[in-house]
Amino acid sequence: MKADVPNDERVAVVLLAGGTGSRMKANMPKQFLELNGRPVLQHSLELLAQVQQLEALVIVINDEFRELPFLTEAMAADPRIKFADPGKERQDSVSNGLSQVPDGCTLVAIHDSARPLVELDDVHQCLADGAAHGAAVLAVPMKATVKESEDGEFVSQTLERSKLWEIQTPQVVRPKVLLEGFRRVAKEGWEVTDDVSIVERMGEPVKLTQGSYENFKLTTPEDMVIASQILAGRAA
Repeated sequence: MKADVPNDERVAVVLLAGGTGSRMKANMPKQFLELNGRPVLQHSLELLAQVQQLEALVIVINDEFRELPFLTEAMAADPRIKFADPGKERQDSVSNGLSQVPDGCTLVAIHDSARPLVELDDVHQCLADGAAHGAAVLAVPMKATVKESEDGEFVSQTLERSKLWEIQTPQVVRPKVLLEGFRRVAKEGWEVTDDVSIVERMGEPVKLTQGSYENFKLTTPEDMVIASQILAGRAA
C-alpha cells in the first residue's frame, strides 16, 4: 500500500503519550518501556516525523517525562515538535493537542503511542483517504466471532463478522470538523470512545483504510514480546 498525501494538504500529528498503562504491570507507563533498544514512544515519534507534508508533531505528555534524553534531542533537532498536556479523558487530551496545531494545517492524524508498529505507508494511505473523504481511520477486518450479550450472562445475538472492523490509529480528521465535534460533545454530552466516533455522530463519512494486524496496541507484557519479535523480523 503506497499513497502520497496531496501537495496542497498541511498535516499535523497528535501523538498521545499521557496514559498510565496499568495493565502492563510495569514500574512506568508503557510508552517509556524499552522495546528493542528504544522507548516505545520513540518508535512512533521517529516514524511520524517522516510523514509527508508534516507541519507539526504534538506530543501529549506529562511534564515529568518531557526531559527524557530522546525527547530533548528530538525537540532540539526538529522545530515541528511541540508538547501538550494530557487531559482527564482521551478527547480532552486530543483537544489539548489540537490547540497546539498551527492554524494552517488541513489534516490532523491522531495516533496512540502504544501502537509503535504502525507502518509509514499505512499512515500515508490513511492521510490520503482523509484528504479525499474528510475523515479516515486505519482498521482491519475482525477475525474473531463476536457475540452480543444484554446482561453479561447469556448470548443475545451473534454479530455478522463480515461487517465488523477492528479500529486502530492513526485516525485522520479535518481540524475544523474535529473542533466543531468537540464543541458538540461538550454541549450535548455525547459519549464517544474514539476520535472518529465524533465525526460519525455529526453524520459525516469516515473512510476505513485497511491497515495491518501488526499495528496492535501494547497492553500486556506478552504484547511487548510479540512486538519485539515483529521489529526484529523487520530489521532482518
